[in-house]
Amino acid sequence: MSRPIPIGYALANLPRYTSYPTAPHFGPLGEAEYRGWLAGIRPEDPLSLYLHIPFCRSLCWYCGCHTAVTRSAERIARYGAALRKEASLLAEALPEHAGIASVHLGGGTPSTLGAAGLRALFTELRATFGIRRDAELAIELDPRVVDEEIVAALADAGITRASFGVQDIDPAVQRRIGRVQPEEMVARAAAWLRAAGITAINFDMMYGLPGQSAAQVAATARFAVEQGADRVAVFGYAHVPWMKPHQNAIRTEDLPGALERLQQAETAEQVLVAAGYQAIGLDHFAKPGDPMAIAARDGTLRRNFQGYTTDAAPVLLGLGASSIGGIEAAGYAQNEPNERRWVAAVEAGELPIRRGRAVTAEDRLRRHCIERVMCDFALDLAALPPALVAGVRPALAPLEADGILDLTPDLLRVTAAGRRHVRHVAACFDAYLGTGAGRHSAAV
Repeated sequence: MSRPIPIGYALANLPRYTSYPTAPHFGPLGEAEYRGWLAGIRPEDPLSLYLHIPFCRSLCWYCGCHTAVTRSAERIARYGAALRKEASLLAEALPEHAGIASVHLGGGTPSTLGAAGLRALFTELRATFGIRRDAELAIELDPRVVDEEIVAALADAGITRASFGVQDIDPAVQRRIGRVQPEEMVARAAAWLRAAGITAINFDMMYGLPGQSAAQVAATARFAVEQGADRVAVFGYAHVPWMKPHQNAIRTEDLPGALERLQQAETAEQVLVAAGYQAIGLDHFAKPGDPMAIAARDGTLRRNFQGYTTDAAPVLLGLGASSIGGIEAAGYAQNEPNERRWVAAVEAGELPIRRGRAVTAEDRLRRHCIERVMCDFALDLAALPPALVAGVRPALAPLEADGILDLTPDLLRVTAAGRRHVRHVAACFDAYLGTGAGRHSAAV
């Protein structure tokens, strides 16, 4: 029997590795340079779009996203109009390409655009970009901001997948995080979607929340199973009040410790795997026939700013305030995060790029290593430059000694016991870790 992984690994703070280099290492990036990157897109390249809608009707205290609380119809309408104009400006800047393979609306709460706003947005996207027939069109939904009118608009827009933020179904935990949504509300919204033909439904749940127990995490996982979720993401709460001051509403002393977080994550996995879901990567689970489960089995799973994904497009274009995109051959680009400045730039006819990072050949190589480790829990060392392998072996050796991974001259493989700590393995390939001002969330 293998010995337990030292608890110190769960205490460390590390990037989530949804990009490499990671966002703390981005710097100023101008519109002209970004347009040059766009010009390098090839005719055979499919594209993906991420659209950020930053508005929420109320503030969830756990949230780490770029959001703003508003009920101003005028403010939301102006943002929606600017988002449509940005789509038009971006489409004009693109060379010939192979069409849009994926669209993801995130936030915030995208449904705050309203039924008319959602219809107008997708009408613009189809008119300007050329969405492929087989494209996945996905949206993140807050069950509290879903009604039958919104669902009808999503169906008209051609949405194929929806992700519900469930977090925890226990009312006591919900009150501690400022997000009360009864089980019946979630179930009703999911039923509306299925009745409208939107049958691919994901549930996002969390562990490590204030006052949360392993039993409550298990109950939420069972609820996801009972509701027939195709995918379940089990995210660890990231307490980063130095980045998100509203998280100070959550008392640090109410948070589970590192060992409790581990137990909660393992409890969720036990429930979901016992129900027939396939464990995928660090924190996802899917029914065996789901495209994500198939991608995990055949080695084509990817990782981007939305986490684990089946999207294989080499170009991800970000639209909306603060959104981040990436062009595999060139680098990462982030829009102006300030809503008013973003709107003003778009209305002036500018592509509102403000930050980013060009990638080098070494960055691309290390990004490949990190992505395969995060997605496959394995890496073919024989296919890598010997100098890179020699450079990371000293960092890998302690992880091997502690049972997190197995090493041969040609192969790195994360052990079953070490999978929860895969970010430590990925970090061995990060040449920038420890440099700059970046602070990160708990590794488990």
